[in-house]
Amino acid sequence: MTVLAHRTDTLTQDALAVLQPGFEGTTAPAWLLRQVAEGLTAVGLFGRNITSPEQLAALTAQLRSERDDVLVAIDEEGGDVTRLEVRGGSSFPGNLALGAVDDVDLTRDVARELGRRLAECGVNLNWAPSADVNSNPDNPVIGVRSFGADTHLTARHTAAYVEGLQAAGVAACTKHFPGHGDTNVDSHHALPRIDVDLETLAARELVPFRAAIEAGTKAVMSAHILVPALDPTRPATLSPQILTGLLRKELGYEGLIVTDGMEMRAIAGTYGIERGSVLAIAAGADAICVGGGLADEGTVLRLRDALVAAVREGSLPEDRLAEAAARVRSLAEWTRQVRQGARPEGSSAPGIGLAAARRAVVVTGSPKAAAPVNAPYIATLTPVANFAVGDETPWGVAAEVSALVPGTDSGVYPEGSTAAEVLAAAGNRTVVAVVRDAHRHPWMTEALDALVAARPETIVVEMGVPQAEPRGALHIATHGAARVCGRAAAEIIAGV
Repeated sequence: MTVLAHRTDTLTQDALAVLQPGFEGTTAPAWLLRQVAEGLTAVGLFGRNITSPEQLAALTAQLRSERDDVLVAIDEEGGDVTRLEVRGGSSFPGNLALGAVDDVDLTRDVARELGRRLAECGVNLNWAPSADVNSNPDNPVIGVRSFGADTHLTARHTAAYVEGLQAAGVAACTKHFPGHGDTNVDSHHALPRIDVDLETLAARELVPFRAAIEAGTKAVMSAHILVPALDPTRPATLSPQILTGLLRKELGYEGLIVTDGMEMRAIAGTYGIERGSVLAIAAGADAICVGGGLADEGTVLRLRDALVAAVREGSLPEDRLAEAAARVRSLAEWTRQVRQGARPEGSSAPGIGLAAARRAVVVTGSPKAAAPVNAPYIATLTPVANFAVGDETPWGVAAEVSALVPGTDSGVYPEGSTAAEVLAAAGNRTVVAVVRDAHRHPWMTEALDALVAARPETIVVEMGVPQAEPRGALHIATHGAARVCGRAAAEIIAGV
């Protein structure tokens, strides 16, 4: 083999190593196995790839038949964002519920149990937790995915989550650096901007990331956000000042830096995924997350070739690509050793998710103040789901209440629905109005006010971020819309 041919092979392998693509289907397609054999070191899984724990374990085994150190990544936050239980809802409450309880031992134990389930299925890298401080209550994409609006609460629970997840042998990927909490734009659709000074960033956004680094997080995910105080021209994912200057040099982080999904409009709509991927690696990122919406071999080959071409043209230093690939392989080797080593610490805790969800519920009013809830009418006022959560995962309390109270009836009311529509369907039944971030949706608050005015005995269940004054004879704040959060609320409604 000539020196040039060897260099070409090395470049190609390094370019493949830094990609984290997705795919369609519940078994690995031939093209994916071929790319893994040729150097692809990581694969991203989404809800479309999972039907059961048994199927997922078979899928990850299939991937490891090509290379035993492959990183199998997933976006499994628990709570509203679940891929393991995308069709039924999560068995674990999300971050806001854990923050509401504010028991770091509970957070650590929940993360450990979630990690155990992932590890049992062969998943070894989790794009979680969210370390974003939800300082903007109108944030359309973070919300209940955050531990809360308090910086230090968020920091201590971020650290506990990292510790619990990695105790189970699953690498944590703390996101979205340098902090996505103070935005009012979803980066899936456009480029958010955070206009705060350096002092505010240091005292608020960066504190949870410092805690995660101290806790040993194996990976950090960048945010597609513009922070002019740090870099006035490029979003964090593409910014050397933010990824190399701030994260590497100032905060001293030495682990893997992963980008958020490059097909998101904040990057794809401004730079394009090929140029964006080159700029991200050049800026200091080590791994390119792509595949939430692009899941084919053509995407992988286009990105591989773009990285190789950038090295040959001189716009991407060869040693920077090699360094990035080496970090990916180092994490892959850590996960391989963990998998082949001792069993993860601690015993299983199958009921911990529901127990945590019950502790997170805050009830205002008394069940005795509401009319009897025999055969209630459950009205779910449904906003458009953000992209990270998706609209395929069921949420609410209708199924859970129906399982506990015979004769329960229900209806789903999309944006623009009115109280009159709910009352017409409810008849004389007690109305249980279920909402999600009511403070962000004027049509929803208007409907709630009219319902409570017409029926003072109305029960309100808020499954998003509680902001408004409690309404109804009974107001139940679950701090999340996971299945277990719905169960916890249903038990209160049913008097269980």
